[in-house]
Amino acid sequence: MTFTTIDGNRLFHTDEGPAGGGDGTLLLVHGEACDSHDWSAQTGAFAARHRVIVPDLRGHGRSTGLSGGMRPRDFVSDLVELLHVLDTGPVTVVGHSLGAVVASVLAVEHPELVRAVIAVEPAYGFAAEFAPPLAAAFRVPDPVEVAAAVLGGLEGTGAEPGADALRVWHRRRVLGMDPMTVRDVFHGLFDEAAAALTVRPGVESYLARRSCPVLSLSAGDSLKAKGIDGDWEESLSLHPYSVSVVLDGVGHWMHQERPSEINALVLGWLHGLPAPRPERKTDTRG
Repeated sequence: MTFTTIDGNRLFHTDEGPAGGGDGTLLLVHGEACDSHDWSAQTGAFAARHRVIVPDLRGHGRSTGLSGGMRPRDFVSDLVELLHVLDTGPVTVVGHSLGAVVASVLAVEHPELVRAVIAVEPAYGFAAEFAPPLAAAFRVPDPVEVAAAVLGGLEGTGAEPGADALRVWHRRRVLGMDPMTVRDVFHGLFDEAAAALTVRPGVESYLARRSCPVLSLSAGDSLKAKGIDGDWEESLSLHPYSVSVVLDGVGHWMHQERPSEINALVLGWLHGLPAPRPERKTDTRG
């Protein structure tokens, strides 16, 4: 079964890997105006030892977006139901960009469902002055062109094999999306109501509520543009197994530009991930 109807929308997803879940279940969550194809270089490598669930968020890819909103909590609501339908138990959520915001909301507001978070180039940590003009830029008749321009400037230096093909792919995918979906997704990240999830300083207290281990993978240029460094993320991830890794010479889609390197980093971190703590039972004897 590759479609599940949730909140009036048909959510496309794949479910691969060893029977019984192997070394744990991974939920891979793509970014804004993207789809699950973004994880093509990860799915097979991860599924060798893990159960791997890869959805298209509502309004993206093959999933419909006919009802409900397009904010991070709306996507989380869908994923909570999907995890229950698939009977996954706690998962490690691997999120890119918007997907990292979604992963963090899932970890904060549904901690029983999340074993760990892996945030790849997360769409949070922006300075307060960055968000309002970006949100305003999408209040135009053709927000798709704005999104194509924004996302089209986030690849790496071009030295990586296939970098030009990635640029073409990213642009053409955005151009095929519904304009109002694109507008609402970006507003859901950068308008005033989104500040607590994406913009400093409000997001700092929110991220500090993640009690699970967090692996953060960020491009050095992205952190410079935000005015932070790897220590910022690590200071907000309070679990002792959390770590922040900064890579130079790579763009926003690092998992596509350097898949072997990113896969090795993720799988190595997962190999040492502490076992979940057993639930504390209450003694009801009289």
